[in-house]
Amino acid sequence: MSERRVRVRFAPSPTGGLHMGGVRVALFNYLFAKKHGGDFILRIEDTDQTRYVKGAEEYIINSLKWCGIEPNEGVGFGDGPHAPYRQSERKEKGIYKKYADMLVKSGHAYYAFDTSEELDEMRKRLEAAKVAAPQYNAVSRQTMRNSTTLSEDEVKKLLDAGTPHVIRLKVPRNEEIRFHDIIRGWVVVNSSQVDDKVLLKSDGMPTYHLAHIVDDIEMEISHAMRGEEWLPSAPAHILIYRYLGMEDKMPQLAHLPLILKPDGNGKLSKRDKSGLPMFPLNWFDERTNESYIGYREHGFFPEAFINMLVLLGWNPGNNEELFTKDELIKIFSLERVNKAGAKFDPEKTKWFNQQYLRKRPDTELAEMIRPVIEEKTGKKYDAKFLEGFCRLIKEKAHFVNEMWDLGSYFFITPTSWDAEVLKKRLNEQTLSLIKQVRQDLAALADFTAVETENTFKATAEKMGIGTGQVMQLFRVAITGVGGGPVLFEMMELFGKEESLKRLDNAIAAFKV
Repeated sequence: MSERRVRVRFAPSPTGGLHMGGVRVALFNYLFAKKHGGDFILRIEDTDQTRYVKGAEEYIINSLKWCGIEPNEGVGFGDGPHAPYRQSERKEKGIYKKYADMLVKSGHAYYAFDTSEELDEMRKRLEAAKVAAPQYNAVSRQTMRNSTTLSEDEVKKLLDAGTPHVIRLKVPRNEEIRFHDIIRGWVVVNSSQVDDKVLLKSDGMPTYHLAHIVDDIEMEISHAMRGEEWLPSAPAHILIYRYLGMEDKMPQLAHLPLILKPDGNGKLSKRDKSGLPMFPLNWFDERTNESYIGYREHGFFPEAFINMLVLLGWNPGNNEELFTKDELIKIFSLERVNKAGAKFDPEKTKWFNQQYLRKRPDTELAEMIRPVIEEKTGKKYDAKFLEGFCRLIKEKAHFVNEMWDLGSYFFITPTSWDAEVLKKRLNEQTLSLIKQVRQDLAALADFTAVETENTFKATAEKMGIGTGQVMQLFRVAITGVGGGPVLFEMMELFGKEESLKRLDNAIAAFKV
């Protein structure tokens, strides 16, 4: 570990909703910063104004707040010593042009005056020459209109005339570029595979390649985590630090593995058909008129969402899977992030939410489900009954909003009964037993789960019927369905009057 103070940043572009892959980048940054007592910054990289989407910035901020991974500095979270944190605002201060001019002055960047038509012609020439990956580089630049091919006088005239131009990085023709990645170790790339990146666009706005480096230098960023799709661009970024003479200010790099589709074939898409959300909150894409449901609206707890997310690409070194945020902060390390992509597992994702639902206090769950139940039934219920319902039904549910569908019979006396169970279990003997159990239950003074169960078993034994032969039928008589929580605990919750009423209805309806 470097002795520099840990300062990390999450730097999304406001070009759409924050995908769960982006949330994972933010989460890893957050955990790393908290573990090392450092700073976690939100920086908005809005250099591409043509792709700016209204509401995207607010969506990013709200998503981080819901996930509980809030930055301590940055857009929406309070200014620190390095404000402003939007690149468009920093551009107005001339910060990026200053660095671009330094590179031009040292001969490591140059002015390029090529029009879009000239760039298209270049690509066509290279494709016709069977060049596998046509790009603007040390070879092709020699045939283009730029300050490496034009005389000083020509360049000066074009600049004085305000001719549209960009500033490009001057990548050497055949040079080995080496850098160390915390996750991937040493990476070696030949500069012939790196194009002359545009650093400053014709409107004066920096590209990502220049802007994020300048901001990382000025904001004293110590570690830069990003998706592995940025790995091919890293050699150019190494050169920029080197040419600025600021390699000592370069953050340690960590390129995170991709989140893969459930079958492992390709990167997870926002249009994945797994049936689960790809966004933390509901998102409407105004460009495509498409709506996407969020994890929050689907019924996920934020703790379950981030617990699932952290294990996509990182492992704790043991078989444990459930962690609080504080536990994650203590044990998280970049050294345990995998190189290989991580497959998204929809069923496992639901399992995580189920575990957190089971841990929730029944009092809390009762208040969460109350509006649904009271709307469905048109009745008011006391807290004790709702808490009992939650205690019994939550073992079966993945989401709070499933609890009504799983246990509506707690609130509605059955008027129909599971036909398959009746066909299999109902006969004169079992019906006689149910009638007798009803009479014996009516005589109970203490209608508890223990007493009702003992009464049921004693009656079955007295009549010479195995409980296995009649238990499911008895359950159907009480609830209408063949499966569910512990039956006798349900009966205690229903109370004696309601339980006997249900048995009376069933006995009247059962036909042998």
